[in-house]
Amino acid sequence: MSSLLVDDIAELVTNVAGAGGPLGIRRRAAVLVEDGEVAWVGPAADAPAADRRIDAAGAAVLPGFVDSHAHLVFAGDRAAEFAARMAGEPYTGGGIRTTVGATRAASDNELRATVRRLHAEALRQGTTTIEIKSGYGLTVADEARSLRIATEVSTETTFLGAHVVPAEYAARPDDYVSLVCGPMLAAAAPYARWIDVFCERGAFDADHARAILACGQAMGLGVRVHANQLGPGPGVRLGVELGAASVDHCTHLTDTDVDALASTTTDDGQSATVATLLPGAEFSTRSPYPDARRLLDAGVTVALATDCNPGSSYTSSMPFCIALAVREMGMTPAEAVWAATAGGARALRRDDIGVLRPGARADLIILDAPSHLHLAYRPGVPLVRQVLHNGVPR
Repeated sequence: MSSLLVDDIAELVTNVAGAGGPLGIRRRAAVLVEDGEVAWVGPAADAPAADRRIDAAGAAVLPGFVDSHAHLVFAGDRAAEFAARMAGEPYTGGGIRTTVGATRAASDNELRATVRRLHAEALRQGTTTIEIKSGYGLTVADEARSLRIATEVSTETTFLGAHVVPAEYAARPDDYVSLVCGPMLAAAAPYARWIDVFCERGAFDADHARAILACGQAMGLGVRVHANQLGPGPGVRLGVELGAASVDHCTHLTDTDVDALASTTTDDGQSATVATLLPGAEFSTRSPYPDARRLLDAGVTVALATDCNPGSSYTSSMPFCIALAVREMGMTPAEAVWAATAGGARALRRDDIGVLRPGARADLIILDAPSHLHLAYRPGVPLVRQVLHNGVPR
């Protein structure tokens, strides 16, 4: 059994409840890794012997970031669309069809190269788990191949055939919903853990979204929902009704929406349906940021994710999203770090990631800084010095 000791840690964020505040912080700590798992956590002075050692040299160590909402399977870019928004054009979501055309025309290897590039880019910035959605193919074959390619780098894959209604079905949305629920879902389900719907004006209404998600549940897929991004709507309440693991965006919420999320409280005091906030989208579309403070004060579990996609949030940086959440959304640095690690794990219904305790997966990051505070304090600075993924230095 090979062992690795990470020691001389000035501040260790464990996310284990108890002493050490909400982040379970340990000072002057060490972590022992064996066979890809955390085997021991404790004071550096009491650290056991190991085959190898990494000296953190007085730095902070955190669980790897968990990015629970990303769209990595696509071709082309939409830089011109971004420039137009910065010049004053509003974001409507209509540009998705531009990416659909480019993705359908791309080869498997072209899509694979993009997925691997973005996955590696995210890993360098400390993301050790990333969820990847389909949704830029919107044909039976293209949705299945998008998910097949996604599974090459992640086990957290989501079928998003209900991203928008493609142009060829614009006059026949009911027929497209039937396609998604039938042949498309059958082809995609073997490569997916989750099903998602963009429940929004200009995309799918509540009835269509409910029908699609119910079909996914019947195939054994967990539920996620794009909800309340462009305006108030039924998406959040639909997600709660169906027991969704996460409702994502949550930019425009009514009191009823917030109450619905808070009502799903589990035995440990967290809400079972997580509100996943995606501040990169608001940054890139000049839209109002979601009010994280309102959700947190109501007792809702909050996660942060990048929404990495070529149109509305072309970033793979979880540190950037942490800084935005603190600056623009009313979160404390500790709340934002928790949301980007343990919160993301909750959104994926995982208890083996986003935390550093014996038995958890040995995904951790060493910062070039003495404290987690620097992730918000020094925005835009590449602070991730080293990443361990499954216990392996990357």
